[in-house]
Amino acid sequence: MTDEKHLIRYSGRGAFAPDVIARAAGSSVFTEDGRELLDFTSGQMSAILGHSHPEIVATVQRQVAHLDHLHSGMLSRPVLDLAQRLVATLPAPLEKAVLLTTGAEANEAAVRMAKLVTGGHEVVSFARSWHGMTQAAANATYSAGRKGYGPTAPGNFALPVPDRFRPSIVGPDGELDWRRQLDLGFEMIDAQSVGALAACLVEPILSSGGVVDLPPGYLAALQEKCCERGMLLIVDEAQTGLCRTGDWYAFSRDGVVPDILTLSKTLGAGLPLAAVLTGAEIEERAHERGFLFFTTHVNDPLPAAVGLTVLDVLERDGLDRRAAELGQRLQAGLRALPHEVVADVRGRGLLVGLELGGGDADRLGAAVTARCAELGLHVNIVQLPGMGGTFRIAPPLTATEEEIDRGVSIIDAALGSVG
Repeated sequence: MTDEKHLIRYSGRGAFAPDVIARAAGSSVFTEDGRELLDFTSGQMSAILGHSHPEIVATVQRQVAHLDHLHSGMLSRPVLDLAQRLVATLPAPLEKAVLLTTGAEANEAAVRMAKLVTGGHEVVSFARSWHGMTQAAANATYSAGRKGYGPTAPGNFALPVPDRFRPSIVGPDGELDWRRQLDLGFEMIDAQSVGALAACLVEPILSSGGVVDLPPGYLAALQEKCCERGMLLIVDEAQTGLCRTGDWYAFSRDGVVPDILTLSKTLGAGLPLAAVLTGAEIEERAHERGFLFFTTHVNDPLPAAVGLTVLDVLERDGLDRRAAELGQRLQAGLRALPHEVVADVRGRGLLVGLELGGGDADRLGAAVTARCAELGLHVNIVQLPGMGGTFRIAPPLTATEEEIDRGVSIIDAALGSVG
């Protein structure tokens, strides 16, 4: 058991996990008492190459002994090379990058840039979004953390989530009518706006919001809404970027190029590394207006070197294709589970949602999570009221077929024992 008396509890609702983790390797973490837990969250959805990947370890050891941290105004070869390599993976006009540490920080910088460039201050995001806990990112986050902290910044608007499993607006066929929902959502935003719309900040798959994949065509229609209003479209690919969904970037499925792209989590493969990318025109306008986003660890060489290694492994090992194949295997296994309580399986690549049905899904989700841990699997549930029966499943892209099957088998056994 953990001794937590000197720790500030920061997760809002839940307690810390009961075990102390001593080490991690590949797809598993190991407790101090020697238990192995198959990690189907990839750490904090970040360790896409698994834990302690040997090439990441070698890069850290080499780089920390050579060049780790610099004054924020200095440049290093790993930073220059990573910016160039990232741009090479992206469509035009995304060709300018700044390297930061966390997803919240990247979203903070992106929103700050959008406000400066457009002259507006109003920001639209999804009603079940998660973009971080710093000021602007928290203002655009609706899934948690809004109560008890005083007023948010003016001009933040929530857009209805196009959730096909629980549609709020349906067409004649009974299916989600996302176009009508989007139109109505922007009618409400236009009615509330003071004419200073700056940005729309969205995830292509809402992860903390229930693993909700935007319907095909939605992102393009959303971009049209932004263009009509002079807003910039910011796409937050903290969890979906860099091959996890089976594509290098989730936005590419819809033929859309965001005005600003934010990356984090997967870029550092478990180390603190994030990026903001945009086009030369937006960067120039921001620079002319004095864009300022100094941080202690902006463009640090050590994490940049790690990011380069991440890109090397992703490209060399074809991990976009690997994620697509393993994702199909994972979803097929989950859909074949012989439990009536399994209401839906959804997602792309190795970001998969498993939703339990019934009137007490929150309680059942918590019980299944605890039982999975006892049986040797770490999984995560959505922390939204009424959605606690939704599991976010995100194994490393380096997981084996046997590990995918073992994880599904443990979920099967957990459902059988507590369902």
